Amino acid sequence: MDARIKYSLLLVGIGIILAFLPYNATDAFRLKSDELLSKSASEENYLSVDQVARMVNKEDSTIMLIDLRETAQFKECNIPGSINIPFSDLLNPWWEGTFNQKKIKKIFYGNGDQTANCAWAIVTGLGYKNSFVMKGGLNEWFKTVMLSQFRGEKITPLENALYETRFNARKAFTQINSLPDSLKRQYFKAKEIKQLKLDGGCQ
Repeated sequence: MDARIKYSLLLVGIGIILAFLPYNATDAFRLKSDELLSKSASEENYLSVDQVARMVNKEDSTIMLIDLRETAQFKECNIPGSINIPFSDLLNPWWEGTFNQKKIKKIFYGNGDQTANCAWAIVTGLGYKNSFVMKGGLNEWFKTVMLSQFRGEKITPLENALYETRFNARKAFTQINSLPDSLKRQYFKAKEIKQLKLDGGCQ
């Protein structure tokens, strides 16, 4: 797609987002649409699925994966370490402490790019720093990580490292999403309590 068309569509999307925000949120919007458009054009706002997979494998404490899908979808499957903030609940004041953690990389993902891009635009427009989008979302995660295979007789060290990253991320994904519902609930509850402590809240 032509870059001008892409940016025009993005600008229209930002306008629509602003139009549907509650009054108090639009009043607090700190970036003008042209500033937001300029920021959104940067590839630095995106992380690839492989980059996220490496972070998941390392259990990187400097990132926070935010799954924007509805709760029922999140409970069916999610990337290990994710928290669930449904897009429809994004502007709930409850999440202010989560978004305001300046040293933590907030990485948004949905099924594809659209919802995550909108969430990034809203959160960035409201002045929260250090937010990113996992490019391609869960669709790309399944294609790249879950369906990754090695074909051929020889493998270079670089190809081997990449395959190992994907394999380990796939294994972690399968393990967490294979848990019985009762254990999943305990896991998510533990994540919520941990998040509350990070946000400075109480149980």
